[in-house]
Amino acid sequence: MFRPRKIVDLSMPIRRGMPVYPGDPQPDLQPAATLDKDGFNVSHLHLGTHTGTHVDAPYHFSEGGARIDSLPLEWFVGTGLIIPVPGKGPRECICLEEVAPWVERAKPGQLVLFATGWWRKAGEADYVRHPYVEVRVIEALLDRGVRVFGIDAMNIDPTGETDYPVHRAITAAGGIIIENLCNLNAVDFADPVIVVFPLRIEGADGSPVRAVAMDLGDGGSAVREG
Repeated sequence: MFRPRKIVDLSMPIRRGMPVYPGDPQPDLQPAATLDKDGFNVSHLHLGTHTGTHVDAPYHFSEGGARIDSLPLEWFVGTGLIIPVPGKGPRECICLEEVAPWVERAKPGQLVLFATGWWRKAGEADYVRHPYVEVRVIEALLDRGVRVFGIDAMNIDPTGETDYPVHRAITAAGGIIIENLCNLNAVDFADPVIVVFPLRIEGADGSPVRAVAMDLGDGGSAVREG
């Protein structure tokens, strides 16, 4: 029987008033049918493809890039390498020199996630002034065969700037970005299996996900890397 020892929810709750990237649609949830009126409950959900914890498809930054529904599902599950970078200040860079030992541990097929702890500021003004990853870090990880990258902040690049060097580097390699992760600090077990399956939205540039980290124990070896 498949039964993880532990599951950690890495997903931001989707609700009205939650933080979204400046200019993105505000999520809204309204009753479309009710038990009293219709005999059943149905909700109308309005949100953008990059609402809450979500993945970016290459099409997000490249007209010829793959759409979310055409990417292999195998890319959205794998062993995670969580890089702890606590104590970062607003708009502070996660630079190659400080994470080089972690980069050297990275393997093809891993999902590399940067744990800043910034998710705790969701709802505060500073949430948009989050730390970001230096493009040299991404280039080094791409050289090691990594194609999926995540961060527990609104953006892996600085929010509010017009250039997106990390997005463009990952897009050019056909890779995937995960943003607005939460609770990475609660992943207290080795070799977590990370799952970030997107909705099958035809032709889309991204999708909200229910991101989780699982402790499979010895069963983790069954997850193929590469």
